[in-house]
Amino acid sequence: MSEFHWISWLQPTLAAHEQRMRLTSGVTPWPSADHGRLITAPGDDTAVMHVGHGDLLLAADMLMDGVHFDLGTTPPHLVGRKALAVNLSDLAAMAGAPESATVCLALPKAGGEELAKALYSGLLPLAEEYGLTIAGGDTNAWDGPLVISVAITGRAHPRGSVRRSGAVAGDWICVTGTLGGSILGHHLSFTPRLREAWQLHRDYGLHAMLDLSDGLAGDLRHILRASGVGARLDAAALPISQAARRLAAGQPDPVDAARQHALNDGEDFELCFTLPEAAAQRLLAAQPLPGVPISKIGEVTAAKGLVWQGGSAVAAGGWQHMF
Repeated sequence: MSEFHWISWLQPTLAAHEQRMRLTSGVTPWPSADHGRLITAPGDDTAVMHVGHGDLLLAADMLMDGVHFDLGTTPPHLVGRKALAVNLSDLAAMAGAPESATVCLALPKAGGEELAKALYSGLLPLAEEYGLTIAGGDTNAWDGPLVISVAITGRAHPRGSVRRSGAVAGDWICVTGTLGGSILGHHLSFTPRLREAWQLHRDYGLHAMLDLSDGLAGDLRHILRASGVGARLDAAALPISQAARRLAAGQPDPVDAARQHALNDGEDFELCFTLPEAAAQRLLAAQPLPGVPISKIGEVTAAKGLVWQGGSAVAAGGWQHMF
């Protein structure tokens, strides 16, 4: 089973659970159980819950040695940094702002204390950079490899959270930065696009957005599926990273190979978003993010499916966890 098939089972299951919670509201011994506050179900980048006078964003990610990194070749401080950065990127995907996080560790028994301290030496500076409180967590030791899980909370943008389901036909599709080749180091050192997402939504009113964690070819389809639309991509407009071009060098068709890296490598952690044409034209002319280029890569269509400008289908791709 892929993680996306699991999510397709989990979504209706949890929706039924939420409905049962609403029906039993008020029967608990504590006051103000206020069930039914969940606004977004699993399948978006964060959950959104209405709390008091605002919306609370919730996300969690688990990273495992041998799957998301290799401790044999990766300095532990970069592992700690990445564990927090991927959660911050999920908040960025909703145009949210970070508030707090908890950190849970399953440490190998041998050298666990030194490893834990090294993980925090990478995690804490990133938390301080974004004003994030580390509120606690849990730590255990076992005979297996390192597992680090971070759960994060944030607050919604004043204009509301940007979800995957807001794209409409006629929107332009844009991305920040460049894509592909993250395995050469970017996946450990990327900058979560929190400030950029907040500014873009504030100034241009984004319709839909996610962060590119599993590859453009797969991740963009999440927006299209959630929004009930399709898209037409411009192959020549894809912003391909120098790392992707290095990986493609020496291939029979290095241009196409670099494009495939940009489409499918994953862990770019750039933003992919849609917005109205007029707003997109202003955005592209202004290029308001110093050091972070914004590129138009296509348009949202009423006809479903993901195709190139000539009409041929964009091959399915990107990363999926299987279990």
